[in-house]
Amino acid sequence: MVLTSVGKMVALQKKTSGIRNICILAHVDHGKTTLADCLISSNGIISSRLAGKLRYLDSREDEQIRGITMKSSAISLHFVKGDQEYLINLIDSPGHVDFSSEVSTAVRLCDGCIIVVDAVEGVCPQTQAVLRQAWLENIRPVLVINKIDRLIVELKLTPQEAYLHLKNILEQINAVTGALFTSKVLEERAEKETESESISDIAPGDQIYDWSAGLEDTDDSHLYFSPDHGNVVFASAIDGWGFGIEHFAKLYSQKIGIKPAVLLKTLWGDYYLNAKAKKIMKGDQVGRCLLYIAVVFLSIYCFPYRDKEKIEKIVTSLGLKIGARESRHADPKVHLNAICSQWLPISDAVLSMVCNKLPSPLDITAERVEKLMCVGARTFDSLPPETQELKSAFMKCSSEETAPVIVFVSKMFAVDAKALPHNKPRPLTQEEIAHRRELAKRRHAEKLAANQGKELSEKPPSENSSENHSHASPNSSVDGTERRVRSNAMKQEADDKESFIAFARVFSGVARRGQKIFVLGPKYDPAESLHKVSKLFCSATNDMPSVPHMTCCTLENLYLLMGRELEDLEEVPAGNVLGIGGLQDFVLKSATLSTSPACPPFTPLNFEATPIVRVAVEPKHPSDMPQLVRGMKLLNQADPCVQVLIQETGEHVLVTAGEVHLQRCLDDLKERFAKVQISVSAPIIPFRETITRPPKVDMVNEEIGKQQKVAVIHQAKEDQNKVPEGIQVDSDGLVTISTPNKQATLSVRAVPLPEEVTRLLEENSDLIRTMEQLNTSLNEDKKNHEINQKTLDRIKEFKQKLEQNLQGRKWRNAVDQIWSFGPRKCGPNILLYNFEGYKRSVWQCLGNTVKEVSKYRDFDNSIVSGFQLATLSGPMCEEPLMGVCFTVEKWEMNKVGEMLSTDSQDSGECDAIEHKQSEDTALTSSCTDEVCSGNEHHDSSQNVPKSPEKISKHKREVLLADCYGPFSGQLIATMKEACRYALQAKPQRLMAAMYTCEIMATAEVLGRVYAVLSKREGRVLQEEMKEGTDVFIIKAVLPVAESFGFADEIRKRTSGLASPQLVFSHWEIISSDPFWVPTTEEEYLHFGEKADSENQARKYMNAVRKRKGLYVEEKIVEHAEKQRTLSRNK
Repeated sequence: MVLTSVGKMVALQKKTSGIRNICILAHVDHGKTTLADCLISSNGIISSRLAGKLRYLDSREDEQIRGITMKSSAISLHFVKGDQEYLINLIDSPGHVDFSSEVSTAVRLCDGCIIVVDAVEGVCPQTQAVLRQAWLENIRPVLVINKIDRLIVELKLTPQEAYLHLKNILEQINAVTGALFTSKVLEERAEKETESESISDIAPGDQIYDWSAGLEDTDDSHLYFSPDHGNVVFASAIDGWGFGIEHFAKLYSQKIGIKPAVLLKTLWGDYYLNAKAKKIMKGDQVGRCLLYIAVVFLSIYCFPYRDKEKIEKIVTSLGLKIGARESRHADPKVHLNAICSQWLPISDAVLSMVCNKLPSPLDITAERVEKLMCVGARTFDSLPPETQELKSAFMKCSSEETAPVIVFVSKMFAVDAKALPHNKPRPLTQEEIAHRRELAKRRHAEKLAANQGKELSEKPPSENSSENHSHASPNSSVDGTERRVRSNAMKQEADDKESFIAFARVFSGVARRGQKIFVLGPKYDPAESLHKVSKLFCSATNDMPSVPHMTCCTLENLYLLMGRELEDLEEVPAGNVLGIGGLQDFVLKSATLSTSPACPPFTPLNFEATPIVRVAVEPKHPSDMPQLVRGMKLLNQADPCVQVLIQETGEHVLVTAGEVHLQRCLDDLKERFAKVQISVSAPIIPFRETITRPPKVDMVNEEIGKQQKVAVIHQAKEDQNKVPEGIQVDSDGLVTISTPNKQATLSVRAVPLPEEVTRLLEENSDLIRTMEQLNTSLNEDKKNHEINQKTLDRIKEFKQKLEQNLQGRKWRNAVDQIWSFGPRKCGPNILLYNFEGYKRSVWQCLGNTVKEVSKYRDFDNSIVSGFQLATLSGPMCEEPLMGVCFTVEKWEMNKVGEMLSTDSQDSGECDAIEHKQSEDTALTSSCTDEVCSGNEHHDSSQNVPKSPEKISKHKREVLLADCYGPFSGQLIATMKEACRYALQAKPQRLMAAMYTCEIMATAEVLGRVYAVLSKREGRVLQEEMKEGTDVFIIKAVLPVAESFGFADEIRKRTSGLASPQLVFSHWEIISSDPFWVPTTEEEYLHFGEKADSENQARKYMNAVRKRKGLYVEEKIVEHAEKQRTLSRNK
């Protein structure tokens, strides 16, 4: 096919019904980019012979070297079917789990997707992940089962076995889809139940419970993949052929004499052909061949590889043209590929399925529109009326002048400035060539004239003129040289500069070059901002009023994305994918652009992978630090998943999703963005600190408390846990501590939380953050913050789950006494209050607000702040805490403390101050006697009654004069110390981050896989054999700390026959005690006096302490010479 011109693409962009925005999703190495090559070759962009070898959309050098896709990239294709023309905006996405964030950016811009599955490997972890992402974004999938040839060539399956194998794969994929559908229906059912309960509370009566789950009434037949629905293609992308069963239905309908529609319904399934009666029979027919096998598989299986006459006959009957090169080739596989790629071209099969089964932008569902427009827990009905009106613009996908322009930017990607269309060299026209020829002639003539004039003027000049000439010419030459160097440097800098292009889609209106448009940040709220912007104000201008989270920008350049190439566009109508230049100063990673201020920001993207791998980066030459900082900012903008942090220590830290992602980010930083040599630290492993219940048995499985303790070692352990003076620690772990000025005393206890509660707190961190925001607005008496009913229901459900999991005598009323969560007020730790005279709860947003007027009111925030600091860095290695509950059981304040807390309440009440005047005077004089004795006589001599303002001022002076600092600061420090000592009073443990690891390996290398796993502290959870193959699937968990180099080691040990997929899963307690020393005689005999066998938890703890510059208790050998006996060397 001839390469389609840009003008043709622009014309097709205006026909919205003929546009298909699709992405290719699959597990790694299942053939996405090869399939994309086949589709691209159908447009003549690349040769069909290079399809699968060139990997056109893998434009990065490291993608070509590693053989995996790392960036999602787009291309527009032209497809003609009958008299209908289609524009296919195709996005190829990565399959590696480290780059799953790129999949999220691609899925958001599409209306449909092609799921590619390897016919041998079947459904893999990333296949399930991409199906889930497609489901969450409400886009429709179709299926391509790739590498069909492997069933014949590698597995050598019979037609019957191959059919059953494919049927099994389809069932697995449909099972994943069915599970997603069921969970959605059950959620909707639960929401309806809560609504009906609220209605029943208003109108009580006889209730009849409906036991049906709602699944029976819902039609889900359109969701599943089946060849007879036309949404499945069987293919071999590397060989360039593929087919849907409708191709064979048309082909064989004339031969068999059965209608194509009947054949289409019966080709897949338990249907058999009765050739004599020319009827299709259903059910088990003994000795008969399935219709699909007879018609489809035997056509491929029974290909006459060696018989040239039969091959020629097949070519003639099918009307194909085979080149002389292929027909002369000795390899029969070349003949098969040449015939099949013409007879069953994969591009026709796949693109026909895409055009028939996937929706156009006009078919966007109302459910998807509402989901995109509702950020967080807000419902569509709670949005302002102006915002709700935009739904119709989405649904119409209109390109009219009056339609508001709505564009979503899913990511920013960097391109070399040389690759931009206006910087590319272009062929000259005849007129330009003639003009340049004329200019060259004129310059030549001028040069000749100048030379002749110079010869004539070469006479003995005067001394002055020669002197002037000698002085002038060097300066002029120097200036000219400097000018040339400067211009060359500027040109080089412009060439080296990275330009950022926004990867976007127009959902409504027409985006035009030079158009001014609003950039809406993720926190932009149209409800709050619409009253600031006048209703007549419908276009973005430079003199717009200041609105939070909204800026104005200009669409400088619009581009048609053609894989490695970019083409300039003047305007892009609704429903198209495009690139936008000039947004790098306005958009960080993703954003919503609109000409209407009523448009809400789109919901954030769903990222499957969690960034967990951290490294600290610094330049090798300190003078390069500004370039590194600039480079890290650019990297942060160019990658949707990477995080760039500056820690308290001043380290610049990169947080990435895995090893491969980390390597790519570091390469980009060195070669593209910073362009300086950098030093990279060892990976910073995250840990968590927690406490557990006291163990019942010791390290040699003897019951604790019944053995005789070894005095010396036991004493050493007691010295290790010695508590400073002034801090009381009870036998049950209650820590009592006073502030430095002795005005307040706190008693704190630490208790481990049940695992279910910790998990619940982790899963609901966003909800806890929302609760904190609601409580803050209630405390500040802000009326403009509406509480959504759906959010309230979620908070109530969260509270009920907490109550269910926190049961028993020691957790009585614990949920109502929750004071705060931590760290950062949304973490997996809890602070409870359990003392009289105080009532404040995190559940204020549910309506049970108590206006606190007790003596603790002014300083309760100090206690919470101390708890937040304690949970942010634990005592073992300054890592955050997890799964710990702190209970404040006593908070006593002396009279001065009470006076300080009631000062703000009583400052305006003269009678109360006069009533306590004598007491205050005595207290003040005694305080100043302790703090500053120089004012003793001055204070005691003043018995004259003071005014309220003077007393209040004097009290504050006392507070400031305290040598221990402000009272609130003392409370924060005291609370932090109390929490730390309460934690140390219990058995402390480290928690390690864990990966789930899925490895596919054959039986020959299974033992080597297990060896590598056990060496790295891995634990195998499950091992199963994949049906119909000799491949085992091993599911294991592996500590993140031991995962670096794991994939390379597995590949080396198994000669490349096994490769793991690592995904962050959970946090797990390391069972060994990092502070353990032998205390009983049995432990002493078993482990020795030093007990210096490797303690995994201690090793991790010391490594973190060393990295943070904390004290590490270990012996350092200074002189490691081997001891030898001198007499033996005589």
